[in-house]
Amino acid sequence: MTAEKERLQDIKWKNWGPYVSNRQWGNVREDYSPNGNAWHYANHNNAESYAYRWGEEGIAGISDVKQIFCFAFSFWNKKDKIIKERFFGLSNPQGNHGEDIKEIFYYLDNTPTHSYMKMVYKYPINPFPYDDLVTENGRRSKKEPEYEIFDTGIFDNDEYFDIFIEYCKADHNDILARVTVHNRSQQDAPIVIAPTAWFRNNWKWGYNTYKAQMNASFDGCIDINHDSISIKKFYSRNLGAKSAFCENETNTPKLYGAPYPGNTYFKDGINDHIIYGSNTVNPEKRGTKASFIIDEIIEAGQFKTFDFRLCPDEIDEPFESFDEIFATRVAETDEFYQEIQSETTNEDERNVQRQAFAGLLWNKQFYHYNVGKWLKGDPNHEAPRNFNDYVRNTEWNHLHNKDIISMPDKWEYPWYATWDLAFHCVPFSIIDGEFAKGQLLLLTKEWYMHPNGQLPAYEWNLSDVNPPVHAWSCFRVFKIDEKQNGKPDLLFLEKVFQKLLLNFTWWVNRKDKSGNNIFGGGFLGLDNIGAFDRNMELKDGQHLEQADGTSWMAMYALNMMRIAMELAQYYQVYEDMAIKFFEHYLYIAEAMENLGEGKEGLWNEEDGFFYDVLQLGNGDSVSLKLRSIVGLIPMFAVEIVDHKLLDKMPNFQARMEWVLKNKPELTKLVSHWDEEGQGRKHLMSILRKNRLTKVLTRMLDENEFLSSYGIRAMSKVYEENPFVFSVHGTENVVYYTPAESDSRMFGGNSNWRGPIWFPINFLIVESLQRFHFYYGNSLKVEFPTGSGEKKNLDEVAQNISRRLCSLFLKDEHGQRPFNGGNPKFNYDEHFKDYITFFEYFHGDNGRGVGASHQTGWTATVAKLMKPRLTV
Repeated sequence: MTAEKERLQDIKWKNWGPYVSNRQWGNVREDYSPNGNAWHYANHNNAESYAYRWGEEGIAGISDVKQIFCFAFSFWNKKDKIIKERFFGLSNPQGNHGEDIKEIFYYLDNTPTHSYMKMVYKYPINPFPYDDLVTENGRRSKKEPEYEIFDTGIFDNDEYFDIFIEYCKADHNDILARVTVHNRSQQDAPIVIAPTAWFRNNWKWGYNTYKAQMNASFDGCIDINHDSISIKKFYSRNLGAKSAFCENETNTPKLYGAPYPGNTYFKDGINDHIIYGSNTVNPEKRGTKASFIIDEIIEAGQFKTFDFRLCPDEIDEPFESFDEIFATRVAETDEFYQEIQSETTNEDERNVQRQAFAGLLWNKQFYHYNVGKWLKGDPNHEAPRNFNDYVRNTEWNHLHNKDIISMPDKWEYPWYATWDLAFHCVPFSIIDGEFAKGQLLLLTKEWYMHPNGQLPAYEWNLSDVNPPVHAWSCFRVFKIDEKQNGKPDLLFLEKVFQKLLLNFTWWVNRKDKSGNNIFGGGFLGLDNIGAFDRNMELKDGQHLEQADGTSWMAMYALNMMRIAMELAQYYQVYEDMAIKFFEHYLYIAEAMENLGEGKEGLWNEEDGFFYDVLQLGNGDSVSLKLRSIVGLIPMFAVEIVDHKLLDKMPNFQARMEWVLKNKPELTKLVSHWDEEGQGRKHLMSILRKNRLTKVLTRMLDENEFLSSYGIRAMSKVYEENPFVFSVHGTENVVYYTPAESDSRMFGGNSNWRGPIWFPINFLIVESLQRFHFYYGNSLKVEFPTGSGEKKNLDEVAQNISRRLCSLFLKDEHGQRPFNGGNPKFNYDEHFKDYITFFEYFHGDNGRGVGASHQTGWTATVAKLMKPRLTV
């Protein structure tokens, strides 16, 4: 067993980790405005002076699991108007495509216990172009691309610092930190490095009066005094470093013109002291925020290293074995990943996969949100809510989150999203199965899940509806975990199954509008994929029957059936639940075929595709013949059952045979349940062989869905011939849009009208593999459509998987498609092997789009690069 695997047996090794957000401003939790303007209330311009209520932010920040104590790095190039204490980006209203970080950094390494972590930040030597980025993006329209920091020219002459930040643990409460600053320019350049420690402000709100302190101890040492924190000493190897102290308190005179009795050393005190030499730090050398200030010149083309240590005891020589400890942890990290990547021989693939895992691990965050307190305010902090107007999350008064959670992206999405998290857990299960299972269980806890059974979506609207993929992820993680550990974690599967029963019932009761097993639910995570807002309340009894909503529920029913069948191997009582979900699936399959007399079904035989259907108030219906991934999602409702499993479940088998014998209208809609495939397997799928072939003909057509880099979210045919549909007297036009959204409809920074999205593609690959498991070589399709070449579905799945992986791998010209053809990113020795895992990708050229560090669901590429774990 590797050293890192041994550490995973001891939860104490996760007491400290990269749990500090990259952005705390501009989120719902910090919004105490009466009008719900979260982007304005706490923003980048006041962040240096505003003490947060619910969490903290910083560059490469770490904290304990309850975020009582934080540590991060700040820098100053002696030219900027503020120290670089947090990453800069535009708010949603400022960006022409919504919120967008305007920094360049890469997550390079991390282990599940965070025994070793590494990232690199590229900090300009010249003044950071804050105003230029705000002004130019404000000028640009939705039809134009985002104006990025690289576009400003600030990196053209290599006038920047490469700042490598590394952490390792000597013990679970003994943390070593190293900063290595490389000057990539041809001239000497000054830099100030300010490693900063602080306490999260939990004393000003009116619930307790305990306020911990830090104070100068001796040269190169700061004392940390808190009754709940084991770390007591903060050392700097640079003994000439000055220490500075202030309070993690809001600068009310600066922000609000209001006096603050008894305190003049506010949160921005160290910033103002470094920039202006102001007397804004405590001369008594104590406070709740403290930094060492190191002022250096880095010679042209050279580097310097700076070391720090956070530990529980006073050490005579705190840096005596520093280098040896770092070398040991780096070697142990290599050993850990060598075992995981033993089947991967391509060095470029190993590099991409390892950085994908690193991004997953760096994107863990302490997430704190008590909705009840947030709505009513604290004893010392008013919440002037206008409940006559819109106030977010009023129906989630029970929700109290205070945990380490995997974020989609700690800058652009520093809050959990339910369906994102389901995808995160699949690659997580490869490196840390316990964390993956814990995350999936967490969202089903009674202080997360609504009493009515709904899972919280995300903080901007906890009641929104994400695709119900939790059960899929739970079973996927369960099987991967079983394969890796050699035994099934039945307790996990039982626990999550019981809670998912509540969630499934919520879906049936709340989202099946007419009680006919056809489901809506709104945008279902696919923000602007439709011709009109799918959350919109329609007039005169009209409503939308969603092909994707119904397919997700068919998939959900099959996932629950399969979990119940697994549990029934050990506990017979679960046979009844397997029967229940088997029958529920059949009714959904029937409903997709027949919406009632005179109404069109969701399947269109002429086009060979599934579409949404608009039900009119007079009883008629209209098929919305817009070809998008909405029509591909029915593929996900597929399950293969081995006959040996049925032999162990006589009650299930007897009930199944009765249903199929006595309800032929259901039997004919299910693909070959009663016909055994190769190796005595049975297939349950909405798509019979004929329909599957027709859908694949569309999906594998390079003129429609098939891109060189995966499956597009919408058919490319709408590039030249847009889809047009009128509703409520408004004509809605949908064009194929391969990258950024060209309108602010249904969200400012997301687009499902052409790009390649990893979560959907991942499920497509898995579904094709399942179909192949049943059909084998008896089903081959033309790939690509029109090529005349036939491939079985496993070959198709592997080809799509390779296309997805190719987004990040060097091509024959040495370019990585996600870099969008940028020569510096592709060929410069200080960029070319660094990977960012974007939110989605240009449907034609593979350029990364959206959030640049969405290593959550895009990290599923790490799973695609490890094919032998397919279960």
